[in-house]
Amino acid sequence: MPPFLNWTLHLAAPIAVAWFFFRSQWKRAALIMVAANLVALDRVFFAAAETPTNCAINAYPLHTMLPISLYGAMMFLPWLPVRLLGIGLVLHMLVDALGCGL
Repeated sequence: MPPFLNWTLHLAAPIAVAWFFFRSQWKRAALIMVAANLVALDRVFFAAAETPTNCAINAYPLHTMLPISLYGAMMFLPWLPVRLLGIGLVLHMLVDALGCGL
């Protein structure tokens, strides 16, 4: 996936989810979910093996299955900011998975 499309989806997906599901406070929800993209900073601190697809899933510590499952669990916690962060993290992983050809 071209980098421009990748980062467009990383921004557009959380904003769209916030708009459709959290309409009364969509700006706050979008801000929290977009902030979840900071998880990509693990690419700065950890070197991954070069792959032909440059797939981030399972290549960086915060993009492995254990953290991803914790992000999924966060979506069901009662405190709204944590739930929104979990949704944003899962959306980030889904967009990264699209880049892997999944």
